[in-house]
Amino acid sequence: MSRPATLVVVVGTGTEVGKTWVGVHLLHAAIGEGMNVAARKPVQSFAPGEITDAELLAAATGETATAVCPADLWLPAPMAPPMAAEALGRAGPTLADLAAATAWPSNVDLGLVETVGGLYSPIADDADSIDLVPMLDPDAVVLVADAALGTINACRLAARALAPVVPIIVVNRYDPGDDLHRRNLAWLTDRCGFPTVPVRAGARWETQLLGLITQR
Repeated sequence: MSRPATLVVVVGTGTEVGKTWVGVHLLHAAIGEGMNVAARKPVQSFAPGEITDAELLAAATGETATAVCPADLWLPAPMAPPMAAEALGRAGPTLADLAAATAWPSNVDLGLVETVGGLYSPIADDADSIDLVPMLDPDAVVLVADAALGTINACRLAARALAPVVPIIVVNRYDPGDDLHRRNLAWLTDRCGFPTVPVRAGARWETQLLGLITQR
């Protein structure tokens, strides 16, 4: 099976922290550098009628949404995938199903895999999102976190769970005019020693993130 030259897994400290948004921007930055890209969302659950993560990632890469996430792993119920499958009267996915959903075309320079929810959100009947990380053996893990109160604890717990992998922390929704945001970022960077990328308006944070990933 083909493997991207660089494989990155995007995880989050929780739900709705902006994993897909960060992933889409990272993919656009890679394309801007002339890289061939592909994305995979091994399974997705969603509210009926909403634009799905797979559709957003596919729009960024030029793939079909069902290449990003196989059609049989689309679960139209907004809850953790194995719970969504149960609510829909369907068999829940297994870790082996998710492995099969992360097959790649040839000649991919940057491949991106997005998990669901937080690291310990159930992603399959027999696995949480964190279980995908060693299975995929990525070159880099991007941990998306919020900039506000509680992010230091959330990031440190996530990093401890990911060890020995050291994640690149994307501090999303960062406002440099907010004293707490500045202090949180400084603590994560200076006290904890994490590589961090603050997402702020007008900054080329996507290029910075891509550089950290490709230098690993």
